[in-house]
Amino acid sequence: MDLTDEINTHNKALDEMIAVAAPNLLAELGVSRDVAAKLLIAAGDNPQRIRTEASFAALCGVNPVVASSGKTTRHRLNRSGDRQANNALWTIARVRLAHDPETRAYADRRKAEGLSHREIVRCLKRYLARRLHPIIVNDLAVLT
Repeated sequence: MDLTDEINTHNKALDEMIAVAAPNLLAELGVSRDVAAKLLIAAGDNPQRIRTEASFAALCGVNPVVASSGKTTRHRLNRSGDRQANNALWTIARVRLAHDPETRAYADRRKAEGLSHREIVRCLKRYLARRLHPIIVNDLAVLT
């Protein structure tokens, strides 16, 4: 019972800190306490690397890398970057694929174009980095 109380106490403190640090980030679909914390840690640890949405995407490891050969033109995920931030974007993408009709429609459209599920998730994570970058920057700017 003591461990449960300690966990609840820490979760409550984390909820309060994130509500102060990034209230707009928490309003996004799929962004929970843990996801927001991962993204804020990545952004806070590397403030010089979040000046543009492209640099934020690179920090999260979701910038596209050309992996074409011969007549095939395709991209793959960047293998570098903050793995926790990448995991946070993956979590948001999975939640949106499960619960957001617009995201499901996008995935269906891209599947009809011939993209694999893995490539669709890569595109979604890049979109999420583009969407969340200004929110994180604005939330962090208010704190300073």
